[in-house]
Order: sequence, then structure tokens, then C-alpha cells
Amino acid sequence: MSHDDALLKELLQQEEEIQFTQFNNDMALELGLALLKEARTRSKPVAIDITRHGLQLFHFAMEGTAIDNGEWIRRKNNVVQRFGHSSFFVGRSLKQAGTTIEEKYLISPHEFAAHGGAFPLIIRGVGVVGTVTVSGLPQQEDHELVVGVLRQFLATTKDTITTK
Repeated sequence: MSHDDALLKELLQQEEEIQFTQFNNDMALELGLALLKEARTRSKPVAIDITRHGLQLFHFAMEGTAIDNGEWIRRKNNVVQRFGHSSFFVGRSLKQAGTTIEEKYLISPHEFAAHGGAFPLIIRGVGVVGTVTVSGLPQQEDHELVVGVLRQFLATTKDTITTK
């Protein structure tokens, strides 16, 4: 198995593992603040966005971010909404195939960014209902920040959330 194959398998496993039994507005606030705290701990300026069913539940842009981060969030979220997978998984899949999102799917890179940072908000037994997104770091770091905090969040809120 190549390195790319192993990475894609790992990214899919993350989506199987990181699922909620429910997700409400208060949880979005707690998760958003946890992402903010971790980004501050790392001294990394990012913009954070949590959306469920098209409704933005949490958004914060740290000092040092720019309007472009909001555009990256929008474009990454479009990828998750269209494909049902993390933006990093879609981007790495396209890279492995030697193509671009525009070439393969005939969609505009001005509207879709297959770069790491947007992770599907998945309700077990329901499917993808939204996104948890970070923008401001190199794409793999954006992805790892989201996944790491989601795992911590799931581990500390066992009474309302379960993992596989």
C-alpha cells in the first residue's frame, strides 16, 4: 500500500470514528470554543466555522486572519457538502488521481476548495449534517487541528456523544 493509499484510508477511518449521536447549538458553541482554545495554545491564528444544515452556529476569526479565510471556509464547506467527505480527503483523492476538482467534476475552483480544513459533521445513523472548518494554516495542519479537537471533544462529552 502506498503512502497516499494509507493516508486516504486513514482519512476515511477518521470519518467513521468521529461521529455524533446528536449535535445542537450549545454543542457547537462548546466545540468552537475548544477549537479556539487549541489554536491559541498553539499560537496559530485561524478562522473557525461550524455549520449545521446551512445555518452557521459558530464563527470566529482570530487576530491575524483575513477576509480570505472566510472565502476558504466557504469553498471548503462546499466540498464537504457536495461530496460528503472531508475537504482534505477529496483533495488528496484528486491529487492521487492526478486531476483537479475542475477537470474531474467540471466545477469551479472559485466555489470549491479541495484543501484540508473542513470536516463533515456526521450524526451516526443520519449522515453528514454540516461542517466543522478551520482556515489559516497549511491544509494538513488545518485538518489535524479540527480532527484533534473533535476527538478530544467526543472523549469529554461521552454522555451525549458516542464514538465507534
